Amino acid sequence: MEAARPPSTMGKFVVVGGGIAGVTCAEQLAIQFPSEDILLVTASPVIKAVTNFKQVSKVLEEFDVEEQSKTMLENRLPNIKIIESGVKQLKSKEHCVVTGDGSQLVYEKLCLCAGATPKLVCEGNPYVLGIRDTDSAQEFQKQLTKAKRIVIIGNGGIALELVYEIEGCEVIWAIKDKAIGNTFFDAGAAEFLTSKLIAEKPEARIAHKRTKYTTEERKKETQTKVGAGNMGSALGPDWHEGLNLKGAKEFSRKIHIETVCEVKKIFLQEEFRISKKKSLPFPRDHSDQSVTTDKEVWPVYVELTNEKIYGCDFIVSATGVTPNTEPFLCGNNFALGEDGGLKVDAHMHTSLPDVYAAGDVCTASWRPSPVWQQMRLWTQARQMGWYAAKCMAAASLGESIDMDFSFELFAHVTKFFNYKVVLLGKYNAQGLGSDHELMLRCTKGQEYVKVVMQNGRMMGAVLIGETDLEETFENLILNQTDLSSYGEDLLDPNIDLEDYFD
Repeated sequence: MEAARPPSTMGKFVVVGGGIAGVTCAEQLAIQFPSEDILLVTASPVIKAVTNFKQVSKVLEEFDVEEQSKTMLENRLPNIKIIESGVKQLKSKEHCVVTGDGSQLVYEKLCLCAGATPKLVCEGNPYVLGIRDTDSAQEFQKQLTKAKRIVIIGNGGIALELVYEIEGCEVIWAIKDKAIGNTFFDAGAAEFLTSKLIAEKPEARIAHKRTKYTTEERKKETQTKVGAGNMGSALGPDWHEGLNLKGAKEFSRKIHIETVCEVKKIFLQEEFRISKKKSLPFPRDHSDQSVTTDKEVWPVYVELTNEKIYGCDFIVSATGVTPNTEPFLCGNNFALGEDGGLKVDAHMHTSLPDVYAAGDVCTASWRPSPVWQQMRLWTQARQMGWYAAKCMAAASLGESIDMDFSFELFAHVTKFFNYKVVLLGKYNAQGLGSDHELMLRCTKGQEYVKVVMQNGRMMGAVLIGETDLEETFENLILNQTDLSSYGEDLLDPNIDLEDYFD
């Protein structure tokens, strides 16, 4: 298949990346400048588009993410021209992007939305899988059908979902924190959810309408062309829908959690044999403690920092992501954040003239609102892509623009273990030091409400279940209302807060 050469090499606006941030940015620019061609450079044959967008409240939003062919986007907005190619190099002094086939795109304003790649605990090991996009999720499903035991490393959203979804396979889950889901929850919320892990899963699954993945329609040749280059876009909260995550054994759930540990070393079967080390069997209910070594021979072994060793069929690395900055750095003096992202200011502008960035590839480096923080999530990718387009438009028209309201308060709604989960503000008391207190209300199996208070004002909240408190709490945090007179009654279910604060 001969790749079509880019139609024009001059574009007022060029956007790199076919994920949520890039596509949202390109759409927004295309709407604002209907007579300009917006060039969207993407390495993957499919793009990710936001559909069914709903503004749930001032800052909470819900939307579905759909994987679409590029023609769908071009038909919807004919002035978006998609160039299916990777980026080889950015020549920022010449305002020029060099694509994979060597052709040059000259821009007036450029937005980099290249996303992020999973951090793998071990590069180049065939038994270590990173899950971040549709391809890797399908590869994972394929491997799982033959698996009797897997080890999951990591404590983020994907690890949480995986552990809940996998059936018929022993799971050893190694996390570096004391409790599960540390990026999202504290120990209390983790405990609330862990009880659900142990409970049997209901047979009938509730149909989720958030993500439609249409990977089957992809031509096989595009598959090999992209190859295992890890260039797909990120998965969202319902990524496991439509994948049958059943292992080779016939029981429902067997999970063993190893806390406060990381991977020390990974051995292939032969290396392990030579090492003369002993591996542990899957920890059973405390009946027979006499069995201390695993009789079974496994393809790969993991030694944890707590000295325990487990054999398994494969390892899932779900330990977060690294921003995809690599193709842009050479010859350009970008300021980078500590997490390796391209630093952006309050107008999504990088340290280089006319170069903007949005989504997972960037690091927010403005002085944030006291109740907002960056997290590499779909909601923020959409907000940043949209706002970056607004900023690029304003700059090119010589207008000024205010910071978008979505950065006033961190707000995220998702699902874990079939519970609705809403995170607001400094929900984990991030950066508040010891100067805060927590208030909790928990009804086992039904809801979990936690608020973070500082000097009588609400700074953050975690809401699990159908609590209907999100709008009220959002207002209390945004307005920094003094709540000290309520004391513990703030969470009393018999008091209707909405009557007081709406």
